[in-house]
Amino acid sequence: MATRGSRSEKVKRIFQQFDNNRDGGLNRDEMAALVVAVNPRVKFSDEQINAILDEVFRTYGEFIDGERGLTYDGLLRTYDDGAGDVDRDFDALGLDLNPDETKGASIVSEASSSSIADERVTESQRKQRTAAWAVSPHHDIVFDDTWKLVDELDILLKRLKSKQAKDGKFKNDNFDAYSDAGWSRELGPSAELSEKRVYWEESGPDFAIFVKELGALRSRADGARSREEAFDGQMAIGRVLYEHQLFKEALVSFKRSCELQPTDVRPHFRAGNCLHVLGKCKEAKDEFLLALESAESGGNQWGYLLPQIYVNLGIALEGEGMVLSACEYYREAAILCPTHFRALKLLGSALFGVGEYRAAAKALEEAIFMKPDYADAHCDLASALHALGEDERAIEVFQKAIDLNPGHVDALYNLGGLYMDLGRFQRASEMYTRVLAVWPNHWRAQLNKAVSLLGAGETEEAKKALKEALKMTNRVELHDAIYHMKQLQKKKKKVKSNGGANGEGAFVVVEPSKFKTVGEKTTLRQDLGNAIQIRAFQRITRLSRCDVDLLKKEMSETDVPVSYSGGGAPQKSIRKPNLEEILRRLLHFLKPETFQGAVKAINERILSVLDETGSGRVDLGMFYAVLAPICNGPPDKRKRIAFDALLWRPVNEGGSQIRKVDAVQYIKLLRAIYVPSHGISEMLEVHGETDSSMVSFSEFLAMFDDPDWGFGIMSTLLKLETGDRNRHGRQVCSVCRYPVIGSRFKEVKSHFSLCNQCYSEGKVPPSFKQDEYKFKEYGSEAEAMKDKCICFTLQSHKAP
Repeated sequence: MATRGSRSEKVKRIFQQFDNNRDGGLNRDEMAALVVAVNPRVKFSDEQINAILDEVFRTYGEFIDGERGLTYDGLLRTYDDGAGDVDRDFDALGLDLNPDETKGASIVSEASSSSIADERVTESQRKQRTAAWAVSPHHDIVFDDTWKLVDELDILLKRLKSKQAKDGKFKNDNFDAYSDAGWSRELGPSAELSEKRVYWEESGPDFAIFVKELGALRSRADGARSREEAFDGQMAIGRVLYEHQLFKEALVSFKRSCELQPTDVRPHFRAGNCLHVLGKCKEAKDEFLLALESAESGGNQWGYLLPQIYVNLGIALEGEGMVLSACEYYREAAILCPTHFRALKLLGSALFGVGEYRAAAKALEEAIFMKPDYADAHCDLASALHALGEDERAIEVFQKAIDLNPGHVDALYNLGGLYMDLGRFQRASEMYTRVLAVWPNHWRAQLNKAVSLLGAGETEEAKKALKEALKMTNRVELHDAIYHMKQLQKKKKKVKSNGGANGEGAFVVVEPSKFKTVGEKTTLRQDLGNAIQIRAFQRITRLSRCDVDLLKKEMSETDVPVSYSGGGAPQKSIRKPNLEEILRRLLHFLKPETFQGAVKAINERILSVLDETGSGRVDLGMFYAVLAPICNGPPDKRKRIAFDALLWRPVNEGGSQIRKVDAVQYIKLLRAIYVPSHGISEMLEVHGETDSSMVSFSEFLAMFDDPDWGFGIMSTLLKLETGDRNRHGRQVCSVCRYPVIGSRFKEVKSHFSLCNQCYSEGKVPPSFKQDEYKFKEYGSEAEAMKDKCICFTLQSHKAP
């Protein structure tokens, strides 16, 4: 990593390269030449160049020197704010540091880390140190006495580090060997946190002494001659502590700085960074919002910091699972600073997290254009390409991420998953082996390695890998995997013993017309298949745990302004990030990562249909109505609240009836969202209808329950909800060999049994070939026994 000194020298060389008239400033023409030169792969239009220059000259107005343009200090600040990568730009321009400049940089760097409090430091040395350490807009030191506090704090830190290192308590671990699954953990400018994570021992007597002495320094800062000097001292103390990764102690100083100058952006921004590192996402979000409020009300004074506030606020929101909201702030940062490659990368990753893969790929490609060596961006782009079905290109991009960072766990792990999906099991096991070389206790990689080895036919090696995984964790997923492996082995043996050479497998799929039902209670195969999909959606979103009464509560308590669409009809429409806040209240019991998965599923399945124009706005009343049938509660109440949600819409509000056209549109939306076999084509019939008749609740129920044109599938869904945990003793499915849970479908002639899933997919054992199959459904084994007894009695009566 470049030292602060070498960074500033590189910026100086870049500045000199483009200051053609040597007047100490970059005018618009010179600045345009710089932007184009450092982005050789980007073809800018004149409008784009002018927009970038307008933003730079507006945001950094305090560094514009009349006609001469942006000063060197201004250019340095743009790099400090993350608007560009100094090293990348320097290399792209083919510049070099001469030996004298390098020597000067090393002196500046050494001075900046000095911990010797010497009153005899010359004024020139002081200025050198200030330039090196405090020129950044986030922590500039104003008062000389603040330097005394900084020097003494450096001595205390060196003493503490020395004692803890001697006792073996001070640890330096690799902090950035991998990023969290799917997301990078970037926060603040690239040099904000050291690449090495420092772990301090905070429970011993040495640390207690340090905290006491630190308290004395803080008291000295508070006792300064003026409020401004006290603020300067507390901010400097916080900054030094933050750089040494003493985040809890740094937070104390930044909080005190917030009290001293509540409208200053910097302490709120710094406090937010500390809270995020400490895992307190909600508190971090609150601090960033305060920083944003101060920045927006402070005019151009804090304009330089706005993009970074937006970025870090987005990261904090992601920590709470609010990814749709995070997208908005990343987008704002990218608009304010078009060359902010980190904002574009984070936007792409967040869009991937909510299932908008095409938009994600576009944002990530733009980030890579600006920073070709961005390994995390390559990794997330490859994941998006895989989701879009572009597997071969995804493999190339994953490989590029690994070339840039051979220990990138996300890229290795996800590439392993891609190879698994493609059936290339040997390559998959190699990827998981490389993951384990970097992260030895990654139990999921160990488990997947075992599965990939099994797929490659290396059974003994797979067993060894599974045993290793069991040493790492005792999670239920592992036991399920072991059980599944045993079932696979049984199937292989059975197929082999039955003479698998004739092409028969463990099952055959029968066309739907050959599946007949016995009795009115037996569910049709297609209906069951659709209901199983809806039930899976309920589980992913956890909406089956959301009480339907909460929808009614939201309708009565949420004040949504009425807006007018292009057609002129009034709507209570809402933007997706605001809708996400409502979902957070409805699903308040979910952890952030689980909530994030729920939002992704809802966005892909529901919001994509409701927002057919791609405006980013959703009719809230219709959204509540669509949600009601799959929430938790008695079926009658679900239907009533769906009707109430349609009544709540402005076109029906105040009455007891809804327009028939709205009821028809609602039913067709339900079917398009939850019964995909009907597709979206039915929706086209809705547009242009002019029926002005009204529908009462009883008439609405008749439309809703219609088995052919309504949402009659809800009765099948209710059966799954109440019975999908029922076990049938020792009965196993004749196809998949798993214990039957839920309903059991018994073929009345051949007497084999199927589980819900195999019945819905039309699978039957290959040994039972018939022209048609008749099935009777049993919700429990008690029903089956009762039916058996009745049949036995009837047979007894028929006997002579």
